Amino acid sequence: MTTRTIDPELPDIAALEPVRSIKRRWPTILGGVLTVAMIVMLGRELLGSGLAGLSRAVPDSPWFYVFFTLLYLSAPTGDWIIFRRLWRLPAEGFVALNKKRIANDVVLGYSGEAYFYAWARARSNMVAAPFGAVKDVSLLSAIAGNAATILLCALALPLGHKLMPPDVLHAVASSAAITVAISVAILLFSKRVFSLPRHDLWWVFGIHCLRLLASSTFVALAWHFAMPGVSVGMWLFLAAGRLLVSRLPLIPNKDLLFASFAILLIGQDRALSEMIAFSSALTLAVHFALILLFGAVALAQGKKVWRR
Repeated sequence: MTTRTIDPELPDIAALEPVRSIKRRWPTILGGVLTVAMIVMLGRELLGSGLAGLSRAVPDSPWFYVFFTLLYLSAPTGDWIIFRRLWRLPAEGFVALNKKRIANDVVLGYSGEAYFYAWARARSNMVAAPFGAVKDVSLLSAIAGNAATILLCALALPLGHKLMPPDVLHAVASSAAITVAISVAILLFSKRVFSLPRHDLWWVFGIHCLRLLASSTFVALAWHFAMPGVSVGMWLFLAAGRLLVSRLPLIPNKDLLFASFAILLIGQDRALSEMIAFSSALTLAVHFALILLFGAVALAQGKKVWRR
């Protein structure tokens, strides 16, 4: 009978277990890190200008809050409809999609996609390879926004070029050219870029376009009920301008440009400034409340599992 000798240089199996555990749990760790980052950034924003914005003129009409709520929910609802079809996403996925939207707003661009990918990756029983779908949906969202930007530029520049200073007009035109170039490049290499079937890609693109239309309508109606002296038609025009300004890459201060453009069209600079500040602060407050609520629910569920 021979005795097997163990090479002392080989790592012990028990020592490898923590490494394997970390590899398996990286989606949970990444999700936790991004959640903490969301809380920190939201707290900083609210303690900065956010609370000051909430302390200013508050709209009296309840319809403002109805359409504000619809506006707030439009982005995660559109994403949930998309991933419900692609993955049969359960109801709990709506919470993850809200966190995705909050991370994109307050942490870094596309950090929400990283969070949602980590959330889906941790649920491999729901979807085996989530990266391709998350990537495609994100790219199609950008293409839909770029298409709307190009269309709005084509409509707005002939009408509003006399209202813009030459440097702003040049920045808008250059931004529009970059937007067109990016969209064309993605479309030219679409077979290498996208993973989903073509019919799914067209369906996702259509949902993104409907979401953009709905969100622009909701923001126009919310602003109308906050400042009823301005017609809905004018607010719809300004909502389109807001979408245009938000998508242009070379504009350094998008909020200031939009506010200046809106004041030039409708006047009422103080009331408009306060309404925009209130809307921005209210969005931050809802972000913060939802993150706290989601955290409390997750903590309560974790305690129940631990007790079992």
